[in-house]
Amino acid sequence: MTAEDSAPPVAARRPTVLTVHGDSRFDEWYWLRERENPEVLAHLEAENAYTKQALAHTNTLQDQLYDEIVGRILETDLSVPAPKGDWWYYGRTIEGLQYPIACRRRGGPDGPEQVMLDQNELASGHEFFEVANHVVSPDAALLAYATDTDGSERYTLRVRDLDGGEDLPDEVTDTYYGLAWAADNRTVFYVKVDAAVRPYQLWRHVVGSPASDDVLVHQEDDDRFYLGVHLTKSERYVLLTLSSKVTTEIWYLEADDPTGRFRVVAPREQGVEYDVDHCSGEDGDRFLIVTNADGAENFKLVEAPVEDPGPEHWSEVVPHRSDVKLDGIDVSVGHVVLFERAAGLRRLAARRLSDGETHVVEQAEPVYTVYPGANLEFDSGILRFGYSSLVTPHSVYDYDLEARTRELRKRQPVLGDYKPDDYQTSRLWATAPDGVEVPMSLVHRKGLALDGSAPALLYGYGSYEHSVEPVFSSLRLSLLERGFVFAIAHVRGGGEMGRRWYEDGKLLNKKNTFTDFAACAEHLVEQRFTSTERLVIRGGSAGGLLMGATVNLRPDLFRGVVAEVPFVDVLTTICDETLPLTVLEWEEWGNPKTDPDVYRYMKSYSSYDNVAEAPYPAMFVTAGLNDPRVSYWEPAKWVQRLRDRTTGTAPVLLKTELGAGHMGPSGRYDAWRDEALVYAFVLDAVGWQPETP
Repeated sequence: MTAEDSAPPVAARRPTVLTVHGDSRFDEWYWLRERENPEVLAHLEAENAYTKQALAHTNTLQDQLYDEIVGRILETDLSVPAPKGDWWYYGRTIEGLQYPIACRRRGGPDGPEQVMLDQNELASGHEFFEVANHVVSPDAALLAYATDTDGSERYTLRVRDLDGGEDLPDEVTDTYYGLAWAADNRTVFYVKVDAAVRPYQLWRHVVGSPASDDVLVHQEDDDRFYLGVHLTKSERYVLLTLSSKVTTEIWYLEADDPTGRFRVVAPREQGVEYDVDHCSGEDGDRFLIVTNADGAENFKLVEAPVEDPGPEHWSEVVPHRSDVKLDGIDVSVGHVVLFERAAGLRRLAARRLSDGETHVVEQAEPVYTVYPGANLEFDSGILRFGYSSLVTPHSVYDYDLEARTRELRKRQPVLGDYKPDDYQTSRLWATAPDGVEVPMSLVHRKGLALDGSAPALLYGYGSYEHSVEPVFSSLRLSLLERGFVFAIAHVRGGGEMGRRWYEDGKLLNKKNTFTDFAACAEHLVEQRFTSTERLVIRGGSAGGLLMGATVNLRPDLFRGVVAEVPFVDVLTTICDETLPLTVLEWEEWGNPKTDPDVYRYMKSYSSYDNVAEAPYPAMFVTAGLNDPRVSYWEPAKWVQRLRDRTTGTAPVLLKTELGAGHMGPSGRYDAWRDEALVYAFVLDAVGWQPETP
């Protein structure tokens, strides 16, 4: 791959000196953060034009890939209806339309359809559109929903009369994720953010009243904490959650007393996290609490009386286990389902509340994932869960918690001639430099020759305890059918192997994330799944930092890199508390402003600060102009420095979404078109050529 037909855009050098702890760093392109400067937008537009020209020779391939992607998808489709009260709720899509339509039927899945929200109508005239907080009132008469039209993740809240199908006059601007209805069906609790896009205020709105009459219920002034609100599954309690990266404090309010006083479950204690849901039993109302208190590193389950739920009244339900991480629970009248993680895989365990009898819901494949489904009814003995693997499409099951039987309600269809038996999935283990075994999930066509000739795409993330699950993607088939190996590196910093796995990849252990990923890449090459000339890596956001840090360590190991909205100027950002979310991040990365050791450590791996004079591989980098999480200037500056210092000839390309944010295009067809572009870059980077007849 080359980009010799035209020269890439060059942003002017206007060096800024950034000095912390007596150390000065020189940033030639710091000025690119001047969003209102016409030169900035002109530069980003020039980068987009250059990228388009540099990949113009793949236009036919892009069209072919896009047609393949769309051709495998049942464009007119619907989800499995989920019951709640008199209604069955589902979503559907229509061929040619970008966005889903939220619907319901009264009395059963065959009743007459009522369209609650057609996002395609609301999105008309907007380049970007997203819905959040899509919540039906307890009496099923009203729908609260919030919309974002530029990707900034600041939403306008509205209320719809579902019988009439019209929006009421209510309109609240600048809201955020999180919403809860009170039991009176007229009161809505919602969240607002501060200037740093930190959710910090809980407000109360009464339907039919102007937003100016709304009441501020709580304001969180500690910049490390973010605020959320939701109902317990029983809908008996409104929960106000205040969370930092390592500490939680939850307050609760009876949902039938919306103007009442919130009471605390357990006051915040540094390093203690917990989550709460509600159940009723012979002993009265109780809270079920998932917590790491008392040294329960992998979390445990306790219960407490609602009347006095403080830690002194917690009694153990499921003890801490060193080899099993408790990720969360789903509560119903008779059971609590435990979402656990063991041996790097997610699993379900069902526990009967009356006697504690517990069983694991067994799955068939060696590498897979399970996840919660639409479990809307509290009074139900059926658990709906999702299942997928790298070869099995997303599947919806209803599981009878007493009979221990399951019913497959739907498996996502894959149009064309896809046969799961044509592919092989497996688990590999790479050895990190410190001897730790790092898991990888792998898929490829059966019969792959282990001679190093196959191209491969290795994906990674490795931050915030987020686990990258081995799930199916029909889009990915366009690579697998062309002989690719696809692998996920479950590196430290993620949550795949329990809480310790996360702790060993954050703060002053962060470099383990990068060396783990490099070890996984080396293992693929050593085991002859691929070669350095055929290996491309991909990651986004904090996974983009992973791409940048790893390619700085080993630019010789990869043929291409896809870094989407990459968090690459980590030191500058985490030193600047005026930027969105920075203070929240100090418990994840450390505070380089106050701690010289943290500063030096972060500087040693910051992608932007460590670009070397070396032959870098082909790079495809993305950004979002309205991104509140990773500012557009981070990838824009990184691309300039990469081009400036690389000693190779491979292109470094930047594509910026000028009307969207962190998540990229909002419409499904636009997202598929973008994925076709990424795949074309990947195929081009490894020199893929179609087979000749």
